[in-house]
Amino acid sequence: MKRFMSLIPAVFCAAGFLSGCGGTASTGAMATQSANATPSAATPAPAAGKPVIYGIYKAGDQQWFIDEGKAAETKVKAMGGDFIYVDAKMNPEEYLKDIDNAIANKAAGILTCIPDQTLSQSVVDKLKSANIPVVAADDALQDASGKKLAPWVGIDAYNIGVANGEWMAKYTTDNKLAEKSETAVLLLTMDTVSSCVPRTQGESDAFTKAIPTFPKDKMYRADYDGQTSKGFDAASAIYTAHPEIKNWLVMTANEEGAVGAVRALEQANLDKTSCVIGLGGYLAKDEFAKGSCMKAATYFSSDAVGGTSAEILMNFILKGTAMKQETAVPAIIVTPENYKQVMGAAAN
Repeated sequence: MKRFMSLIPAVFCAAGFLSGCGGTASTGAMATQSANATPSAATPAPAAGKPVIYGIYKAGDQQWFIDEGKAAETKVKAMGGDFIYVDAKMNPEEYLKDIDNAIANKAAGILTCIPDQTLSQSVVDKLKSANIPVVAADDALQDASGKKLAPWVGIDAYNIGVANGEWMAKYTTDNKLAEKSETAVLLLTMDTVSSCVPRTQGESDAFTKAIPTFPKDKMYRADYDGQTSKGFDAASAIYTAHPEIKNWLVMTANEEGAVGAVRALEQANLDKTSCVIGLGGYLAKDEFAKGSCMKAATYFSSDAVGGTSAEILMNFILKGTAMKQETAVPAIIVTPENYKQVMGAAAN
């Protein structure tokens, strides 16, 4: 099943930011700094007047953010800037040090995915005081009510969840699994991340709408933090607690969680009778190639998020172009049968 998501238009301008330049530049590959690192003396200085953009990502060792950062770097360099990639290591304290380091090095702008959204107001205030514009990627910079405090680029989370739920419901119906007492649904959730909550809600809503008779007491939830190891632990605990279930239908909040759920099913010898759908597609391609129980994924491009966020920021810095408050990238369901055609070079 293919389902394209619509781009969300937006109408908000970022104000009060001025462009700047300075700091260090990346070399051929992305220059990477740890949270408390200072620019290396061996790193060449950028050309005079060349804006330096920092990409500060909450989990810079995850493939999604690596790919997103590469796309951002490509776009920034194509538009005449330099780019520094920073891994915040899922550590809020380290992340704040990264922000301070970028400010100290007179960054022209910042692209970021924050590890703890409760820090959003503090980060936005710091950057506003330093006259450094920021674009949030994936997870929004937002206040306690959910109002976005800075321009955001990401995915249409709820509708992507709906696509996953509809696909899983069709798989369940086609394989006559709903009628079997040994069938259950597992939703791996990330309830502390605002961009992930609507993904799970969309999955649950679409699945129950398509199969309204599916027993609610056989729809389980387990929370994790987005990492594969935590997804594995959360899924394993549910599988172990319910040995009566042999057919697991697993939907998750990101691709790493889906892989963790797959590995846990394999360890429990339940993978041959179960099905997992991923969310992202960037790891599903490897699962498809090996024939695992991840049988589909909602594919959306990290390149689109990275490139779009960088373009919006650079256009503001270079031209004063107003930044949209919300920009969502499209997505489509991929399976072992169509992923190479749909994903193109990203399938390799």
